[in-house]
Amino acid sequence: MTSADSSLPKGADEGGQHGRHRRGGRRRGEQLMVPKAEFESYYGRPVIKAPSWEARDIAGYFFLGGLAGGGSVLAAGAHLTGRTTTAKAMKVSSLAAVSLSAAALVHDLGVPSRFYNMLRVAKPTSPMSVGSWLLAAYGPAAGAAAASAVTGRLPGIGAVATGAAALLGPAVASYTGVLAADTAVPAWHGAYRELPYLFVASATAASAGMALVVGPTRDNAPARWAAGIAAVADVAISQAAERRLGMVAETWKSGRAGMLLKTAKALTVGGAVTAAVLGGRSRVAAVAAGAALLAGSACTRFGVFAAGTASAEDPRYTVVPQRERSAAGVARESVARES
Repeated sequence: MTSADSSLPKGADEGGQHGRHRRGGRRRGEQLMVPKAEFESYYGRPVIKAPSWEARDIAGYFFLGGLAGGGSVLAAGAHLTGRTTTAKAMKVSSLAAVSLSAAALVHDLGVPSRFYNMLRVAKPTSPMSVGSWLLAAYGPAAGAAAASAVTGRLPGIGAVATGAAALLGPAVASYTGVLAADTAVPAWHGAYRELPYLFVASATAASAGMALVVGPTRDNAPARWAAGIAAVADVAISQAAERRLGMVAETWKSGRAGMLLKTAKALTVGGAVTAAVLGGRSRVAAVAAGAALLAGSACTRFGVFAAGTASAEDPRYTVVPQRERSAAGVARESVARES
């Protein structure tokens, strides 16, 4: 070693020139020596298991449950304001929707007894347990309300059942959003704050659409107002969810999910505008607007379901957000120690 070399502190060549390169970043034209990371797991499997649910069953279950719950609220309003034709039709449609919803759930479970087994315990911290009990309480109430409306018998019991179904309706419409967000699926869990509200907005749009389809034009003012509020809320909440999701929002904007969710927005907004402008004067326009709102709500549920599946199948959407959250946590701890 020469005297010039010995005059340098040990490691100066690494901490000096090369250290400055590290602090200042790579020089222009330099090539990365380490290849860009690819997010894979053992045997090429995803980091988390994608939902094993059938889209037709569970996304349909989400949609039909929302239609039933929102419909019961509109039915109660129509009942109280003397819109008897609309009230009767909405009570029947809610009963039909919750029956089909339960059938879709049982079909996905494979064995009907599994649903009854979920009622053996009540676990408030489990969205599935709470949802099972909600359906068990809501179904009979919706059935009694519809039966009384159709037959004209026991109006007192029918009124109580109508009120009970209306009280349980919002929970029936929203708990599936809580259920989805309670999983590890990135596109659902990342939007855990917004997803229940998005499902409520979608349910409101669907039930307003049903009221426009089945109710007389002279009685559809509340449905038209509900459709407008639902459309505004749907767009605002979807945008908030996408902002919170960050890079995972790609799954909401691309592929099958992106197509479905873009279609959902167009149908929901278009249906609400048509209802507001023409729905009060034209029976044809009211039915067309209602059909668009129903289709838009269905596309929302199926689109969210497809986004969840896509996010679970791609390891990037699990790994990158976790790393970002970890880095942010370390940064916060560092700032806290320095302060």
